[in-house]
Amino acid sequence: MVRSDPGTVFAEHCDYVWNALRRMGVPTADREDLTHDTFVAVFKHWQAYDAERPLRPWLFGFALRVASDHRRLARHRVELKGEAPEVADQEPNAVERLVQKERESLAHVALQSVELSRRAVFILHELDGTTLPEIAAALGIPLGTASSRLRLAREDFAAAVRRLASRQR
Repeated sequence: MVRSDPGTVFAEHCDYVWNALRRMGVPTADREDLTHDTFVAVFKHWQAYDAERPLRPWLFGFALRVASDHRRLARHRVELKGEAPEVADQEPNAVERLVQKERESLAHVALQSVELSRRAVFILHELDGTTLPEIAAALGIPLGTASSRLRLAREDFAAAVRRLASRQR
């Protein structure tokens, strides 16, 4: 596998890191700065990257640490009311767009209720299609831990969806 230069990596994966941070609950107002912080950390450790391994899980590991550090700051512990999850609006029919928007909003809120270490594994596996061995390597955890976190995240996510759906009825 040929190693890309850092500028190419940034250009090709900036949107991926931005979306990974969104999925981890980073507020819109902070996402651009934290995307930048993620790539600063990536480039500081660029020599440690093993070009034989997939790049996205490695990048996700950095994004996870940046998001986790961001959440630990006391000033970020206040929940901002009124900040709606961002939703792509590409359906031609207004009713279909509304239904899709409600589903995505429900899923986003449900995802936020999953504990961060479990959510990271869930996002990498279910949304990004990363294998469990790759996730374990990228996050520096045993394979069994990754598998357990995925199972628990699926349960947490499903329970949150059921709970939120019942509230909407």
